[in-house]
Amino acid sequence: MNKKIIAGSRGSKLALVQTGSVIDQIRKTNPGIEVEIREITTTGDRDRQTHLDKIGVAAFVKELELALMDHSIDLAVHSLKDVPTEIPEGLCLIAVSERLDPRDVLVSSSKFDALAAGSRIGTGSLRRTVQINNLRPDIEVCSIRGNIDTRLRKVDSGEVDGTIVAAAALLRLGWGKRITEYLPLEHFLPAAGQGALVIETRIDDKDITDLISPLNHLPTWQSITAERAFLRTLDCGCRAPIAVLGTAEDSILKLKGMIADPDNDRILISSEEGNTMSPKNIGIRLAKKMLEMGACDFIGEVKDR
Repeated sequence: MNKKIIAGSRGSKLALVQTGSVIDQIRKTNPGIEVEIREITTTGDRDRQTHLDKIGVAAFVKELELALMDHSIDLAVHSLKDVPTEIPEGLCLIAVSERLDPRDVLVSSSKFDALAAGSRIGTGSLRRTVQINNLRPDIEVCSIRGNIDTRLRKVDSGEVDGTIVAAAALLRLGWGKRITEYLPLEHFLPAAGQGALVIETRIDDKDITDLISPLNHLPTWQSITAERAFLRTLDCGCRAPIAVLGTAEDSILKLKGMIADPDNDRILISSEEGNTMSPKNIGIRLAKKMLEMGACDFIGEVKDR
């Protein structure tokens, strides 16, 4: 195959660090190969004002996928939580990295329970907003967008009293000391795919798929397959406040999901488990269970907005 390949990446500090970590893995298993990073600006990068639940599920990946389809790049590295459940024809997700800590974290001067009433917590996530309101209705949630460093600056400047971000993002950037508190999974279940990186390429590019396939981390792949099947069955993308986390250990995969009503902060939580050989079926079963519990009413309202 060609000794040089081009990897597409968003241009943010976090995206470049993440893409760099994948490239390091490629070079370890393929000594002598040259990998160039091509920075691509996405709709999500250009539009820093529109709320995430309205901007669209492909906002952070569409331009990268277009570059793949026109052969400007050979592969794209994404934060998996940004990738829609429907992949464009001709493309495929070929491998995921081993997932880092999937939890959300608080960056503030106080722990979550100790925040003063009226504290302003910034987030652009409807899921996090609902979870905050469910536990601390006395806290004001402020909508903020921007890269991780932008959000941290808003905390440092006092524009907000704190922000909630993915632990994996801060850990990858080497900013773990900024974490005030790891938020418990029983109250802050993460977005599907949170903490994992995924490599996307063209289905018909056998050289690249052969190169990348060995990087796939099987337990993470099994977990995210269940999570994405859960989302796909619910058919609501990222516009509804939904959270789900799969954990694969030995031959058992456990999946826990949350669906919320953003208007009154009512939350439904349920779980399902099964053999790791059938992750997609586990995700489908959990979605159907929660739809029977009444989640269809929440999702229908979000779709009609």
